[in-house]
Amino acid sequence: MAALKSRLPEGSFTLISSIEELPDPTSPLLQICAYESLPFPHILSNPTTSLANAYIIRKALIRKHYLSTTAFNWITKNPSSILATNIKPACDFELDYAEFLDEALVEAWELRESLAKNERRDSDEREWWILKPGMSDRGQGIRLFSTEEELQSIFEEWEAERPDSGDDDDNENDTEETESKKGEKEGDYIITSHLRHFIAQPYIHPPLLLPSNPRKFHIRTYVLAVGALNIYVYKQMLALFAPSPYTPPWSSTSDITLDLSPHLTNTCLQPSVHDGTVQAFFSLPDSDLSLIAKDNIFKQICETTGEVFEAAAKGMMVHFQVLPNVFEIFGVDFLVDERGRAWLLEVNAFPDFRQTGSELRGIVGGLWEGVVDVAVGGFFRVKGEGKEGGNGDMLLVREVEIGRR
Repeated sequence: MAALKSRLPEGSFTLISSIEELPDPTSPLLQICAYESLPFPHILSNPTTSLANAYIIRKALIRKHYLSTTAFNWITKNPSSILATNIKPACDFELDYAEFLDEALVEAWELRESLAKNERRDSDEREWWILKPGMSDRGQGIRLFSTEEELQSIFEEWEAERPDSGDDDDNENDTEETESKKGEKEGDYIITSHLRHFIAQPYIHPPLLLPSNPRKFHIRTYVLAVGALNIYVYKQMLALFAPSPYTPPWSSTSDITLDLSPHLTNTCLQPSVHDGTVQAFFSLPDSDLSLIAKDNIFKQICETTGEVFEAAAKGMMVHFQVLPNVFEIFGVDFLVDERGRAWLLEVNAFPDFRQTGSELRGIVGGLWEGVVDVAVGGFFRVKGEGKEGGNGDMLLVREVEIGRR
């Protein structure tokens, strides 16, 4: 609301509580609300007058196993793509019960080969892997492993701990906000609705660590997708730190499934967010990370982001269906390794802005001012006004032409 009032001319819009209050079904309408509350039939029926804040289908990006397929398909056709160097290849598999793990891994030959080699190596010489449930968020269910025995024990642990419940349907509405509410009780296990689809990726080690703060961190980038299709990256990114100093996975604990605090940077998993857990990326001390290094990381993030959205829009059109009268904000996460390479981790719909914290809430405010300027003002042809700087940090990184403008 603050962004709308700040960037749009006074008296240019009227607030209503439902589309029934429209004087005419074809009246210009901006809808910003939860995914499940959006009247998609109205949006589809009024492509030139109705603008909404979520695409109907975008699982090619927001579900981890689909994202893996999106990247793999694109790299196969475009081997020089930055996705070939800035996203870890993944082995995906489906599993309902731990006893069927052997069968589930039949097609995951790269993973099986790595685990077999690891059996003959000391723990510090192994290739470590990270397990991610395809439909989870907020860091739920992420585990590290290096042998098939360790992977087996992870699934056996979940079977022993999870509550019984019916199978969940395959809803498109997999957002950070709603997924956390599907469990019957809180806990860092995988609830039944998250089961079946998993990916395993090589664990990124060693990560970039700052001299003054030896905790692992990832970068949260806010991305604005507009219409069909322009992709913008908001420059004011966040650095989210793990609660404990980083240690290699083989030395963190005798049982890696019990202590992941040096490895997981998702603030939702931390019992309390202490000072410095969330920082503005470009405000990190230059003594820790030079401006040249920051700019190089940001350049990689912009190129990778544009590429993965284009890959989804062109290569996975069934699972990412863009519309000319829709915009959406995504939270895209990257991890930088010791050599300065920015690896794409995941894409989140409806990102949780609360993790920014009160001290950095201005970043979210600036983001929404950019959204109003670029997406809202552009669609309704309303020129923004008010204080300067709304869209100065909203950078266009990719224009994708797929014939739906």
